Amino acid sequence: MHMAKKVTPRFKKQYRRTYLRQWREFRDLTLERAADRIGEITGEGLTHGQLSRIERGEQPYSQAILEAAADVYMTDPASLLMRDPSDPGAIWSIWDQAKPGERRMIEDIAKTVLKKTGT
Repeated sequence: MHMAKKVTPRFKKQYRRTYLRQWREFRDLTLERAADRIGEITGEGLTHGQLSRIERGEQPYSQAILEAAADVYMTDPASLLMRDPSDPGAIWSIWDQAKPGERRMIEDIAKTVLKKTGT
């Protein structure tokens, strides 16, 4: 009797980049603590190993995990996918630091720039 050889894939599936790790580190949370809190919110068990694989793009995340992570990291789900909180020069970092009056000024300046460039 011949046993079939287990075939190991040559390439791991790589999912799109997220900023989950950067947000976790920005909020000064360990993998263990973040996984526990996300798991509590979703009602599903989430190990630190699973969270690490999700952060590295080796395991997919679910909508429930994304929303729970946003709650734990005190941001919104879209930011976890698109914003690096550790980039102090990014426009959203500047926006987050601005007071309401300053935000109006930033909006006015941005509108002026867009009018001048025709976009």
